[in-house]
Amino acid sequence: MYKRIHAIILLFLCGVSIVFMVSACNSNTFTPNKIDSSSTDNCRVIKHAMGGTCVPVNPQRIVALSSIVIDHTTALGKKPLGAPINQIPPYLPTKGIMDIGTSEGISLEKVLTLKPDLIIGISITAQTQIYPQLSQIAPTVLIPFNHSREWKESFAFVGKVLGKSEQVKQVMADYFQRLEDFQQKMNTNGKSKTQVSVVRLYRDGITLYTKGGFIGTVLEDAGLPRPPSQDLDIEATKRITGYGIQYTISREALDKADADAVFVIVPKWDPKLKDVLSSLKADPLWSTLKAVRQNKVYEVGDHWLGNAPIGANAVIDDLFRYLVNTP
Repeated sequence: MYKRIHAIILLFLCGVSIVFMVSACNSNTFTPNKIDSSSTDNCRVIKHAMGGTCVPVNPQRIVALSSIVIDHTTALGKKPLGAPINQIPPYLPTKGIMDIGTSEGISLEKVLTLKPDLIIGISITAQTQIYPQLSQIAPTVLIPFNHSREWKESFAFVGKVLGKSEQVKQVMADYFQRLEDFQQKMNTNGKSKTQVSVVRLYRDGITLYTKGGFIGTVLEDAGLPRPPSQDLDIEATKRITGYGIQYTISREALDKADADAVFVIVPKWDPKLKDVLSSLKADPLWSTLKAVRQNKVYEVGDHWLGNAPIGANAVIDDLFRYLVNTP
């Protein structure tokens, strides 16, 4: 009887050993990167939207969970290995980046396969909910994010995470230098009289962008005033629509879109917006606008919806092209 029990024990131990051996040999098995938060020899503690995380001193395998992060990291010379490809605007490079889903639907399995040493996201609900799982894969930080007007603060934060704060200062110095050059070529001394309107097309409507968001900051930095309908801060815009950077207008109120120059944002990811644009141009009320009559309406792309420095510089390119006619 004892011999029989001994044999059963041996068989059980052999079975356990085989399971461990198979698991170890499985190429799909991945042990999450963990950094001991009690030791900061090879990492730095960064406080973020979800607490504090010890991130690598020089991360090499970065996963970005949103297009905002991609713009920030790319501007600092750190192209991510993985990101939500379908949500990356055309002005950002995507070659060599693995698609990991969407900002609101990150594939944890795909993130795992990349074996990142750092994950950077933003504090939207969909990402805060999976933060515990992400932080088991690799050190994870979520940028505190409320709205696009905070893009400069977000950029500085990512620079701190990557240990590139000095490079952030240089990128922003170049940004302001370009705007100074723009103002000189406009002969405005920082106080242009050219009012700029920003219109965005949706399938079911038209909105006006106010001063509260990303594009509002770039135009403000450029010294370009806005028409009264858009000369509104976040709180004033919220009183109209509940949202702080844009509000919807009816076709009957198209006169609110008028200015010395009108920039119409037509996102390239939705081809049906071309039909919306054609319909707008055919509207008799549209033809009454001063900017339309003077041929000062300009179609622009997704970079006007940006949240970071590469997008901001693409906007400056448009300001030179259309308002100064200088590349």
